[in-house]
Amino acid sequence: MRIKLIVLILIGSILSSFFAEDLKDIEVSTSIYHIKYSQRFEQPLEIDYNVTCNPSDAHYSRKGMRFYRIDSIKTSDDKDYYKNVWDKGHMAPAGAFNCDSITLGQTFSYVNCALQHKDLNRGPWKYLEQYERDLAVNNNITVNICVDFLGASRLKTGAMIPTGFRKTICVNGNPFKTYYFPNQSVRGSYENFLEKKW
Repeated sequence: MRIKLIVLILIGSILSSFFAEDLKDIEVSTSIYHIKYSQRFEQPLEIDYNVTCNPSDAHYSRKGMRFYRIDSIKTSDDKDYYKNVWDKGHMAPAGAFNCDSITLGQTFSYVNCALQHKDLNRGPWKYLEQYERDLAVNNNITVNICVDFLGASRLKTGAMIPTGFRKTICVNGNPFKTYYFPNQSVRGSYENFLEKKW
């Protein structure tokens, strides 16, 4: 009996490592963003995008839009965000791409969202996204986000919870400001999270 149990444990270990190797990090590029994605974490690792819509452009409503999965990619899903403090935090923000409905719809992929604390997502993060759009009125704005998983834990549903987000804003091709946000209940101005200014 003991030998059978050891054999079963070994087989399970071999199978889990085999399937884990299949879940490689991948890169996803669309017309609006480039994302390095971890299928093991079911979360994005790094995101690059250009702000294409500014406050003077037409705005399409996100009403009725739902996050969708891409069949070939292992991502988070609705169950990871159910009855907890985690929002489906857009990485490439919907507000930066709501000039038309098709472009806006691309932001609702699970590849483009992270488990983000609701207070961060609806507070400083949201207002920093607005600041990016304001800058884009007269400038070319590019943004890079690196998602931090140092000391991260995993939900029972499978997705890894990021520990923070580092966002670098470039103006006309030059680094401008870098912010670091811990993924927790935070309030106040996004400038409180300024890490570096060039």
